[in-house]
Amino acid sequence: MIAPGHATLHDLRAVTSGAQLTLDPSWRATTQASADALARRIATDEPLYGVNTGFGKLAGTRIAPERLAQLQLNLLRSHAAGTGPYLPAPVVRLILALKALSLARGASGVRPEVVDALLALLHHDVLPAIPAKGSVGASGDLAPLAHLSLVLIGEGEAFHGNTVLDGTQALATANLAPLALAPKEGLALLNGTQVSTALALAGLFAAHDLLKTALLAGAMSTDAARGSDTPFDARIHALRGQPGQIRCAAALRALLAGSAIRESHRVGDTRVQDPYSLRCQPQVAGACLDLLDSAAATLLREANAVTDNPLVVDDGEVLSGGNFHAEPVAFAADTIALALAELGAISERRTALLTDPALNSGLPAFLVADSGLNSGFMLAQVTAAALVAENRALAAPRSVDSLPTSANQEDHVSMATGAALRLATMAEHLAVILAIELLAAAQGIEFHRPLRTSPALESAHAAIREAAAPWDADRVMAPDIEAVKRLAESGRLADLVDLP
Repeated sequence: MIAPGHATLHDLRAVTSGAQLTLDPSWRATTQASADALARRIATDEPLYGVNTGFGKLAGTRIAPERLAQLQLNLLRSHAAGTGPYLPAPVVRLILALKALSLARGASGVRPEVVDALLALLHHDVLPAIPAKGSVGASGDLAPLAHLSLVLIGEGEAFHGNTVLDGTQALATANLAPLALAPKEGLALLNGTQVSTALALAGLFAAHDLLKTALLAGAMSTDAARGSDTPFDARIHALRGQPGQIRCAAALRALLAGSAIRESHRVGDTRVQDPYSLRCQPQVAGACLDLLDSAAATLLREANAVTDNPLVVDDGEVLSGGNFHAEPVAFAADTIALALAELGAISERRTALLTDPALNSGLPAFLVADSGLNSGFMLAQVTAAALVAENRALAAPRSVDSLPTSANQEDHVSMATGAALRLATMAEHLAVILAIELLAAAQGIEFHRPLRTSPALESAHAAIREAAAPWDADRVMAPDIEAVKRLAESGRLADLVDLP
C-alpha cells in the first residue's frame, strides 16, 4: 500500500511488471477536499485558467458556466494529436500509476472518481493506446495524456490483451462505465509530466540492469585477455573517493575472485599495465553509476510530484504556475543517455581488444581456430562499432533544444519526452553490444581450458552457452547475438553481479 507522494523505485518498477497499485485510503478525503475547494472558487465566477477560460494562448477567453463540461471534453479531443508507434504496455502501466499518484495528492481539484477510473484501467489491464510522439515536455505531456484520457470517457483506443479496441468496447470488457468529466478534470488529466517520467524511469531500470551486465562482461573479458585484477584494488579507489567507482571496483573484484586463469599469470607476467578498456573499468562504469543514481533521485521526486496546473493549495487558493515543465526529467534522461552510450563505447573496445592478436595475450585472431579460413568475430565487432556510433548520436542532449509552441505562449519547452523516448532504443543497442562482448569473452575463456575462471563467471559462461554454442567454425552469427541479447535483457546475468 502506497501513500501518494511516497512511492519508491521498487514500487514503480513492480508496476511495470504487472503489480497492482494500492493507495493508502487517506488520499480519498484529501482529494475530495481539493475538488470541493475548487467548486467553491468556480462559484465566485472569478477567472480560473483552464476551468472557465480557454487554454494556452486562449487563456483570456472566458467560458460560460453551462459550457464548462464541454470545455473539458473538447480539450481531450483536440489535444489527442499524437503520432508514431504505441508506447509499450509496461510504460503505459507506469503512466497510469504516476497519473493516479499525482492526482491523489489532492492538489489538482479533481474528484476521487477520476483517480478511481485510472486505477480501474490499471487493475483490469485496459491499457490506452498512446502514440509515442507528439509531446515537447512543457505544458505537460499533452498529446499522449489526451490519448490516455479519451479511454476514460469511452473514446480513443485501448489494448485489452493484444487486441486494440475502441474506448467504449475496452471499458465494457472490464464492466467499467465512461467517466463524466467535471470542470478542470480534463486539464488535470492532460497536464503533467507522467509520460516523460515513465519513459525515463523505464530507461533508468534498463540502464541499471545493463550496467551490472556490463561489469560482468568486462570481468569476463579481463580474464579472457589474461588481464590483471590489481586495478580493482580497493585502496586505489578509496584514494579517489568517487562512490560509483568504489562500488564498481568491488563488484569486479567479487566477479574475478577465485579465477584460476588469473592465478596462472599472477607471477612472471611481463606486462606491466593493461589497456584502459580493462584497467579503467571502475572509473568509467562508476561514473556511469553515479549518473544513474543522480537521475534516479530526480525521477523518483518527479514520480511523486504534482505537476498539474493550476493547483489547489491547502487554503483553497487556486495558483497558476509551471510545474508541468519537464526540465528535470529532460536533464535526467540526458544523463541516462550518456551512461548508456559510454557503457557501450568501452564494451566495444574490449571486444576489439579480444579479437586483435596484437593485444589479446595469445588468443587466436578474431577468436577462432584456423583464422583466415574462418573470420570468427570480425564482423560481430563491426556490428558493435556501428551501434556505438548510433548511440553516440542519440546521446546528444535534448534538454538544450526548445521550440516555441501555442503561439509563443509556451515559449520555452524541455523536450523531455523525446529525451526519454530514445532511451529504449539506446538500451536495446547496448544490449546487443554487450551480447557481442559476452560471446567474445566466453569464446576467449574457452581457449584457456582446462583452466577455469571464477565461480561467478563460470555461471555466466554456462548461461551464455545455453543460448549459443562455441564458435568452432564460421556460421551465421546473428541468431547467437540475438539469443545472448535476450539473455542480457532478461536480467539473469545482472542478477549474478553484487553491486554494493
